[in-house]
Amino acid sequence: MSAGRVRTFRVIVADDDPLVRATVGDVLASEPDIELVATAADAAEAVEAARTWTPDVAIVDVKMPGGGPEASRGIIAASRATRVVAFSVYDDHASIREMIRSGASGYVVKGAPAGEIVEAVRRAAAGLGHLSASVAVDVVRELAGQLEREARAVELEQAVRERVERALEPGAITPAYQAIVDIGRSRIVGVEALARFPLDPSRPVDAWFADAAGIGRHVDLEVAAVHAEARAFEDAALGSCYVSLNVSPEAIVGRGVFDALAGLPRDRIVLEVTEHAPVTDYAALADALAPFRAAGGRLAVDDAGAGFASLRHILWLEPDIIKLDISLTRDIDTDRRRRALAAALITFASEMGIAIVAEGIETRPELDALRSLGVRFGQGYFLRRPCPLAQATAPLFDA
Repeated sequence: MSAGRVRTFRVIVADDDPLVRATVGDVLASEPDIELVATAADAAEAVEAARTWTPDVAIVDVKMPGGGPEASRGIIAASRATRVVAFSVYDDHASIREMIRSGASGYVVKGAPAGEIVEAVRRAAAGLGHLSASVAVDVVRELAGQLEREARAVELEQAVRERVERALEPGAITPAYQAIVDIGRSRIVGVEALARFPLDPSRPVDAWFADAAGIGRHVDLEVAAVHAEARAFEDAALGSCYVSLNVSPEAIVGRGVFDALAGLPRDRIVLEVTEHAPVTDYAALADALAPFRAAGGRLAVDDAGAGFASLRHILWLEPDIIKLDISLTRDIDTDRRRRALAAALITFASEMGIAIVAEGIETRPELDALRSLGVRFGQGYFLRRPCPLAQATAPLFDA
């Protein structure tokens, strides 16, 4: 460029309104350093004009036919050196964000002073951004709010991580145990181990595991719970009872649960897979369970009757025990539908040589109805609530 010569910026204007195209064209033509080389009425024309003229700047209507964001992306693809300035009646921040994501470096509101349009073109040509003053404050405020929300999310995630780390510390989990009763003989034969977290803040058990799942540590927390629950074998109060442990398929396939049970009598351990635990690979789960079951360990499918998943678990895994969900046992003495479905599962289990444990027994009539159906084992608040091991295994006097 020779000394004193003013650089000329080549510009195209893309807008479906001919009056807007003419008005903006007149504004730009009045500037000695700006040359209007083409106009376009839709996205396709705008992209073709960019390919033909390789302008320095393209002013693009956000709502033009074919879409402003599409036009912006197409222009930039056709002419890498071209900078896009979005041009629209301001209506929402989403339009600004979408145009910026599509590559626009500036945003001008229709009806803005002519000087602002010219300034936006010059700044874009110089590789700088521009945002109309009429929207800048709101956008900055929204951005600040977004940053605040993101910072809060980071704080919340850190708080979750700290909670889960505390739950993983030795001694943080204090198990409770619920008696599993031979209801024909009123004798306790086993206990289901239930993780408890006596930590601050006090929260439901499911919330602790949900937190762990949210940061990818749910298997670690399950294994820690199994470590704590398996200490029942060190307590003389367990007697000859077996211990039933709730575990997910991931904890089994990853074999961490078996590390936690190393050296313990397999023939007194039952692993419960819940209806709510999805199984993505039954073959892999069965392979992981094979050595445990060959050594005398048993598998239970929990929550049977709560949904289709438990039936799939039963068919694929061939468990030793089926645990009837409380949704079946509740009011089984008065509800014919529940009684019929439970009877079908009980008959199936009997034919397959699978034991039935009825969960959620809360009344004497429910217990009597289950006995009449041939159910031998049960658990629930009517028999005994979750409690310390010594209380869980204490003799029953009325069942």
